[in-house]
Amino acid sequence: MIARLRAFGAFWYDFVVGDDWRVAVAVVLALAVTAGVAHTQTSSWWVMPVAVGIVLPWSLWRARRR
Repeated sequence: MIARLRAFGAFWYDFVVGDDWRVAVAVVLALAVTAGVAHTQTSSWWVMPVAVGIVLPWSLWRARRR
């Protein structure tokens, strides 16, 4: 039973985090900002495209540096 739970957790960790934990953290932060903006009177559709526009080049720059 413990081995199955460990495998389940390892799958989700690998699926969510993948190769770069920093991108996963950036996505979680972008989702949190989206949720925060959605609770105001401001439209929140623009948060994720802006986050992608920032995180994607940053991630590619970091991968290119290696």
